[in-house]
Amino acid sequence: MKSTLVIGSRGSKLALWQANHIKGKLSELQPNLEIHVEIIKTTGDVRPDPLSVIGGQGVFTKELEDSLLKGQIDLAVHSLKDLPTVLPEQLVIAAIGQREDARDALVLPANANASIDSLKTLVDQALVGTSSQRRVAQLKALRHDVSVKDVRGNVDTRLRKLDDGQYDALILAAAGLTRLGLKDRISTYISTNEILPAVGQGALGIEVRASDHATVELVGKLTHRATELACLAERSFLKSLGGGCQLPIAAHATVDGPHLLLEGLVALPDGSRIIREQISGSPTRAEELGRDLATLLILQGAHSILNAQ
Repeated sequence: MKSTLVIGSRGSKLALWQANHIKGKLSELQPNLEIHVEIIKTTGDVRPDPLSVIGGQGVFTKELEDSLLKGQIDLAVHSLKDLPTVLPEQLVIAAIGQREDARDALVLPANANASIDSLKTLVDQALVGTSSQRRVAQLKALRHDVSVKDVRGNVDTRLRKLDDGQYDALILAAAGLTRLGLKDRISTYISTNEILPAVGQGALGIEVRASDHATVELVGKLTHRATELACLAERSFLKSLGGGCQLPIAAHATVDGPHLLLEGLVALPDGSRIIREQISGSPTRAEELGRDLATLLILQGAHSILNAQ
């Protein structure tokens, strides 16, 4: 049994909240364990360019994985939506924690007087801030009149830009706002019928060296089974399409007893074409359902959409 553990984390407020949340959970399991959080900067943190320019998978995870492989940290806590579907062979996801709300949220300026309950009631010609191609595509399909402007930085920075009048609204993950105690900034939750979330959105993935059996066993106790099954289906869907988190690919799965429902879509960045389907089956077939849904979209032309980008 280990006496100390080092958790690797990005340095943002949200990432540190997530790391300390896992630290607290592990301390409950093993009170005498000494746990430290090590901040590691990733490419996505250092480079201010739009994510579509940086490109590639793992821009928020590679340096954490490198530290794991070198033995500098014992586990890495990720927003699961940032973690590529193909991991280095020496690493495993030892646990997927219980999911927070997976939906996106629409955020208006702090001084806004408007009341809004849907993207459809957003003001005409609105300037919306988001750095996600997935959100842009679905927003454009729903509202042809809006303009979209890239927004980077941590949540506080984005909210400050919004309140300074640089945007009419932002689209952010509801989970991040909730975890940071900013739930009151959510003007409305965006229905998954309007914008389907990113794969793994709202869930935390804990990555560990496969050979570190003691840590794998300890961390595994934090797994929330229903969340794990839902995310396995979503990640299998993404992997089968050969896509990454920067492409307009979305998926959301829910587990209700003996039933798993998985919805997925692929879109052109301008929203001019979207292929969206759903599939259901036993949660025990989660990964197979993800592959089957990907095949269904491929038969309808998903690869031609992805290859055009």
